[in-house]
Amino acid sequence: MNMSGPLTPHKCTRYVKMLVEAFKQSNKRRCLSTSCQSEEYIRRFISENTEVAGEQSLTPEVKLRLFTTNCRFWRERPELWPFDDPYWAIYWPGGQALSRYLLDNPAVCRGKTVLDLGSGCGASAIAAKLSGAAHVVANDIDTVAAVATHMNCELNGLEPPLCLTDNMIGSQAADFDLILLGDMFYDEALATSLHSWLDCCIKTHSTEVLIGDPGRAQFEEHGIRRLLRQLAQFELPESVREENYGLTCSGVWCYRPEL
Repeated sequence: MNMSGPLTPHKCTRYVKMLVEAFKQSNKRRCLSTSCQSEEYIRRFISENTEVAGEQSLTPEVKLRLFTTNCRFWRERPELWPFDDPYWAIYWPGGQALSRYLLDNPAVCRGKTVLDLGSGCGASAIAAKLSGAAHVVANDIDTVAAVATHMNCELNGLEPPLCLTDNMIGSQAADFDLILLGDMFYDEALATSLHSWLDCCIKTHSTEVLIGDPGRAQFEEHGIRRLLRQLAQFELPESVREENYGLTCSGVWCYRPEL
């Protein structure tokens, strides 16, 4: 996927979608395994193929290593990418809203044990740490995301959280005061699995659950939607709108299964 030529806002919008889809299609053809790469190699690769960004997001005070139009793999053939799909290299709008909400309302996290599920770049875990959480765990099945989260914490002068790469969804109910989910309702089957697992966590440990989502169809049309109470809504910055197919807002919701 060679994205040559000047990048207008319209092109940026299409190219983010093309970028993700191209990585998905080429993932099956990759022969390099993440598990075979050292953390030092992954760190160097992330440093060389991302750019420190975030100032045009909902949380400009948080620095993150992300894909930008200046990065090699914005234009490089995706089959040359040596890892799994780089969801961690994009600051998704649901995660932005969730992180902004935590930073604006630090009492939500203060003194609590927090799980950032599907943590990606680690922004919500970082926001939880900045808000005074007693203990933070970032969970993402991509081991490269765990390294990226460590690097992003270091960028923000924070000790990295505990990063787990096992799939926690469907496992024994996690004992946390607060579970954070940003942009996790992009697939109906995953949303259904999350619904059941979150119910179990709440019933077993009285866990509080916060969800960040910009209103994707898979989220709005799922049965869990009627069990949510909206806490906040944020207008997305212009650059974020352009990169996310014209989405204008992103919200934060509290999961209340008793509704």
